[in-house]
Amino acid sequence: MRPVFEWQIGPRSVQLGKRTLIMGVVNVTPDSFSDGGANFDRDRAVEYALTLLQDGADIIDVGGESTRPGAKVASVTETGVTEKEELERVIPVISGVKKKNPRAIISVDTYKAGVARAAVKAGAEIVNDVSGFLWDAQMRKTLAELKCGAVLMHMRGRPQEWKTLPPLSDVVTVVKRELRERSDAAVVAGMKRERMVIDPGFGFGKNREENYPLLKQLEEFHQLRFPLLVGVSRKSFIGRALARNGTDAPVADRVFGTLAAETVAIMKGAHIIRTHDVRACADAVRIADLAS
Repeated sequence: MRPVFEWQIGPRSVQLGKRTLIMGVVNVTPDSFSDGGANFDRDRAVEYALTLLQDGADIIDVGGESTRPGAKVASVTETGVTEKEELERVIPVISGVKKKNPRAIISVDTYKAGVARAAVKAGAEIVNDVSGFLWDAQMRKTLAELKCGAVLMHMRGRPQEWKTLPPLSDVVTVVKRELRERSDAAVVAGMKRERMVIDPGFGFGKNREENYPLLKQLEEFHQLRFPLLVGVSRKSFIGRALARNGTDAPVADRVFGTLAAETVAIMKGAHIIRTHDVRACADAVRIADLAS
């Protein structure tokens, strides 16, 4: 049985563990791997987010920069989406959703402290940082000051480096150790444990084969004593597992495989599932929760 937590997200809390929560993905980018920029238009993105809430999403995760494999995110040698560009993409969507549904719980998918601060001011209550609070030196301090909810995700390297990363002999041990180190550093910086959720980061700097043991041994992450978020939706390791005639399944053909992986994650104790296919996931959650 998975542990129960009260996740503090700003002035309110969300209970995690009694049932599985669903985080619906809204990518406000022209180059998302999952939808090819279908919701890059702001008005369309707002309407899409409202539809996801009707379909069963508990949280809407709004992102303005793609971190798909190969994406050139900001680093010493690369220039990704600027803070100004990212703000222009996500703030109108966050504000638009909150205007039409003031009780909606919104997460902003960003690794930039400035975007996090502006998003929370606009109504977001959660910051989902794929870098694990590492890429912006101000992020930990900013989140501590904002007192919002935060998702600390594990990532190895940056998307433009993933193809050259050496393989891991024991991916579960490495990810657990590094999540522990990064969460401890966040606490030292002033963040409260009850405001954090951890994410093993399926697909983020792990080769396809390294994702399967993460899913198989997912329950081990409860040893870190944080709520657990899992995002396996449409990932390439699912496409590899569903390969036919030596060709990985394309993104559009990964829905059923995604549901299977999400169900496994729930049975192994995931508190939140981050997904693109909210309506289908909501049905899977209802059945899996009855059996877990």
